[in-house]
Amino acid sequence: MSSTPATQRARSLASSALVVLVLVNIVNFYDRHVPGALAEPIRREFHLSDAQLGWISTIFTLLYAVIGLPLGRLADTGSRKKLLACGVALWGALTGAAAWAINYPMLLASRLGVAVGEATCAPAATSWIGDLFPPERRASALALFMLGVPIGGALSFFFSGPAAQAWGWRTAMVLAALPALLLAPVLLLLREPSRGAAEHARSAASRNSIAEVLQAPAFWWIVASGILVNFNLYAFATFLPAFFGRIHHMDVGRAGITTGAIYAVGGLLGATIGGSWGDSLAGRRPSARMKIAALGALAAAPLAWFGIRQGWGALAIAIPLLAGAYGALNMYYGLVYASIQDIVTPALRGTAMAIYFLVMYLGGASFGPLITGKLSDYMAQRAATAAGSASLTDAFKAVGLQQAMLIIPVLSLALAGVLWAGSRRTRAG
Repeated sequence: MSSTPATQRARSLASSALVVLVLVNIVNFYDRHVPGALAEPIRREFHLSDAQLGWISTIFTLLYAVIGLPLGRLADTGSRKKLLACGVALWGALTGAAAWAINYPMLLASRLGVAVGEATCAPAATSWIGDLFPPERRASALALFMLGVPIGGALSFFFSGPAAQAWGWRTAMVLAALPALLLAPVLLLLREPSRGAAEHARSAASRNSIAEVLQAPAFWWIVASGILVNFNLYAFATFLPAFFGRIHHMDVGRAGITTGAIYAVGGLLGATIGGSWGDSLAGRRPSARMKIAALGALAAAPLAWFGIRQGWGALAIAIPLLAGAYGALNMYYGLVYASIQDIVTPALRGTAMAIYFLVMYLGGASFGPLITGKLSDYMAQRAATAAGSASLTDAFKAVGLQQAMLIIPVLSLALAGVLWAGSRRTRAG
């Protein structure tokens, strides 16, 4: 059956809006990952420990989680495009403001401003996408949107590391701010869909209040899974360039390019495969999306374990293993975010995503970089003590970071178990 002109136009408008929202999310994660790409020059200038490096990300995510709840309510009651445009402009401006930080507290303050702006993105954009695409096409659309995670991270590492190598980390911060400032006005040109526009009549009425969602066991299994996956991915983003610098003796530019390649190849493959499988199976088995995500997490554990344990001279082995681990973990987003959309009424999607982020980050995900950093400092000090050294050299810091990052495969196993258990609590699962 051929589509009517009105249907074709609606699909064209939906596709155009999705492209812009994907670009917004790419810039979102570009600016979010800049401190990780620049970790080593920032650490040296301000004389920071790994725990202090971790705090840069942790303090960001703590405020991001808390401020996201009122912003989620605004996404459900007001104009999503205006809210998102303001958020994009704010986080772009504050990313650039970090270039003028003269000490560690000023750097932290700039990242808090970025957190406020970026907290608009997930509630507004995922709610918007939920009203652009029907349930049977939603996982693929959300997987495409969540390609912003690996693509944004890859571009940040690709460009920020070499820019810092050439002109210093402060210039790299200013360059990172420009795309957001240019993209904010573009959002205001989009047509925003009405809430529930893409729902079938029965599914649109399936949930009447947020209380019903919060009482659903599947939602809390999803929250628990979010704690584990984001603990891992934020630890990855914060310390992977430093890992390549310390273990594989790369300068900041080469470490950034290598990390960017891992994000680009692994992330693109993982997100694309996960979204495609999720939509192809979801109609027959509602639990399929979470089961696929569980299998991805299970695969990530051995890949990450052996990738992290590779030492100097084994880079050709470490890179594909770490790319595979990162890609397997990135299958999570399109699959599990689509599951959240499925159990939430259209009028409450922004709020539900904000609650997910609030509980998930405050429940532990925020502390991935901090705990990994503290563990790195502890392991480095232990290695120095065992060697009888009174000073904590870069060699001991390399040992400490490598050992600390082994928490990632351990938690990947836990993530697989949580996702599988949650899949058994989905309706008709």
